[in-house]
This record gives sequence, structure tokens and C-alpha cells, in this order.
Amino acid sequence: MIRTFRNQEANRVISIMEHEIGVDEHAVWWAKASVAPDRRILIYERDGVAAGVVNFTDLVLDGEPRTGSWGFYLDAEGLAERGETLPAWIEVMKDASGYAFDELELDDLYGEVLEHNAVVRQMNRRFRFVEGEPEIRHSDGREITVLPISLNKNNRRKPKGNS
Repeated sequence: MIRTFRNQEANRVISIMEHEIGVDEHAVWWAKASVAPDRRILIYERDGVAAGVVNFTDLVLDGEPRTGSWGFYLDAEGLAERGETLPAWIEVMKDASGYAFDELELDDLYGEVLEHNAVVRQMNRRFRFVEGEPEIRHSDGREITVLPISLNKNNRRKPKGNS
């Protein structure tokens, strides 16, 4: 399911690595990722149906500050069929940032976004992520501009009912 969601075209075109992930490549990744102590891989469910994957990496949970990186992708095809893309997107960002700050107790959360991905950049700003300096990279035979993003726990949007 993780590989299926990741290989959907809508997710590949906004990923740093755009190629389709094969069975063997996924198996090698999963063998390492599933046991890495500095990683958490979560399945996002919407109304009891698997609807995405949230990936926390480079977690530093025993230091000061407590930090980690994250990324996610949704079941773009399934959510589009059900007309639930935007609500799911908002919900996964809210739930994942809540997990980062409330469960993992991170001080800072980091990520990356492709410069041309204006829609994701706008949503990141709504959630108060700050963009850093652009970085040019080469991936899958193409040149891409990647923007680092960050969010400090004190700048996050507070969940409703919290002050």
C-alpha cells in the first residue's frame, strides 16, 4: 500500500525522486526504514480507510532541541474519487504536526518542498512553515529547486480548544 500510494503519478511529480519505485527497491527501503530508531512511518486513515503515509525521519528525541523531518503523500486517486482531497490534506497536516509536537514532543519540524509546487507551498504557509534558501539538486535526470521548510513548536497553529 505504501508503494502503491507513492507510485501514483500525482505523488511522483511532486517528489524529489520522480521515478516509479519497483518491488525490489521498495523491499530494500522497507527493510531499513521499518527498523530505524530515528524514523516513524504512519498510515493516515480517513473514516477507517487508509488514505496516506506520513514519514518522520532524522528524529533527535534525546537532545536539545528535539528535531525531526517529515513528509507525506496521500492516496491521491482514492481521495479524488471520493471528493475528499482537500479535507484529507488539511486533516493529515493537522494530525501529523500534532503528532510531531504533542507525541514526539519536537521543538522543530523540518521538511522540503519543490519550488514549483505552489499549492503545497501555500498550504505550508497556512500551517506556518517558514521557507529557507532554495537549493538546486539533480534527481532522476532532472534539475530541481528544493526549498527547505521549518516549523518551531511555538509558531505552530494551535489545535482548536488550546490556548
